[in-house]
Amino acid sequence: MKSGILPDEKPKIVACIPAYNEEKTIAKVVLYAKKYADKVIVCDDGSEDMTAEIAKSLGATVIRHNRNMGKGAAVNTLFNHVREIEPDITLTLDADGQHNPDQIPDLVQTLKEHQADMVIGSRFLAERKKQVPGYRTVGNRILNFATDGTLTDTQSGFRAYSLRAIENIQPTETGIGVDSEIIIKARELGLKMVETPISVDYNVPKSSKQQFLRHAADVLSSTIKHHAIHRPLTVFGLPALLFGALSLIIGMWAIETYVATRQLPFGPTVAAGFSFIVALVLATTALIIYVLVSLMKERQE
Repeated sequence: MKSGILPDEKPKIVACIPAYNEEKTIAKVVLYAKKYADKVIVCDDGSEDMTAEIAKSLGATVIRHNRNMGKGAAVNTLFNHVREIEPDITLTLDADGQHNPDQIPDLVQTLKEHQADMVIGSRFLAERKKQVPGYRTVGNRILNFATDGTLTDTQSGFRAYSLRAIENIQPTETGIGVDSEIIIKARELGLKMVETPISVDYNVPKSSKQQFLRHAADVLSSTIKHHAIHRPLTVFGLPALLFGALSLIIGMWAIETYVATRQLPFGPTVAAGFSFIVALVLATTALIIYVLVSLMKERQE
């Protein structure tokens, strides 16, 4: 793994913008990003409007998906392209105008000062919290807990990455859950992550509570899936032990009742049997996934 230390001279900066039907806001985002980045790359994720044409006319490099594949797929495409350029710092920001590109220097400076591999622009630090609606704050805390308990804003797409982070993190999620996936993989790789306060503007054309709820569901499902694959003994094994213990306790009580009364209690007996079956299924699932993942790792090595 390459060093994450940045050069002393002015670092080469590339700004990456995943976009889907953002013709109303893409111009402003590209123009402001160009003030601070040496290169701006837009991944047009199958837009049906003028997003790609506008971005290209303003000097951005545009990579197009033939169809809409999701934010995660767009981020993966951008990461793959950036690896060929090898900039010192890669920035990601949303195309809908929620992020303020004038805060790019804050992320870059934080990355340099902390010699970090990833800086996350957090909406929930210091005075920035008052700009976020209450329902988003509560939802974000749940997603933070599911993703990484040490960070305040795991769902922010406004980030700065070192070259080491870009070269070693390979996103696989195609949807909005990619932001959580990147953090989980960065933690597993031992990469250094820090946060810095940012502002956010929710008064944009495509911001809505419905999108937020869909976002939350997508993130939770992808996070659970990732943990299930990489930590099967924890995700499935611990519940298997709990159901196994429950089956044993209820079963022993049912047996004691039968010895004392010569009558087998129907309810507890069914509950003990059901708990045992659930424990067996969970334990088998944990073992199968663990073996398969181990075999895949051996082949990769």
